[in-house]
Amino acid sequence: MNDLTHIGEDGTARMVDVGGKAETERVAVASGRITMSTACIDAIRAGDAPKGDVLGTARIAGIMAAKRTGELIPLCHPLGLESITIEFSFEPDAVRATATASLTGKTGVEMEAMVAASTALLTIYDMAKAIDKAMVIGDVRLIEKRGGKSGHWKAPA
Repeated sequence: MNDLTHIGEDGTARMVDVGGKAETERVAVASGRITMSTACIDAIRAGDAPKGDVLGTARIAGIMAAKRTGELIPLCHPLGLESITIEFSFEPDAVRATATASLTGKTGVEMEAMVAASTALLTIYDMAKAIDKAMVIGDVRLIEKRGGKSGHWKAPA
């Protein structure tokens, strides 16, 4: 018997049937960071980047991407998200993006949170590349998820 949820008995890819699952509150938090020069961080913080409001644009891009995750990631269910938030924090050599996605539904929102964080970081790169082309995006990962059959999970510190 095949224990892989996205592989059928014949070995082909399939979307998981969530029809019989109970609707529960689902929440996922994902985070990542983009390292950059001090000059780039200073410009973003001051709102002086050549393309304008870097973090505002990145927030909108992340929200838009989360809503389209089912179109971007094969085998993901299209979901009607109830909430997606993206917060930014400054670190000494980076900007961190943290995305929180939630809904009441039959499947989790981990991928939506991770797509939101990743897209926000890519947008920061695009908006600030005129200042620092050597920026590096990394550490994108799931921080926490709640709801569903597997319950509450939190990444080790």
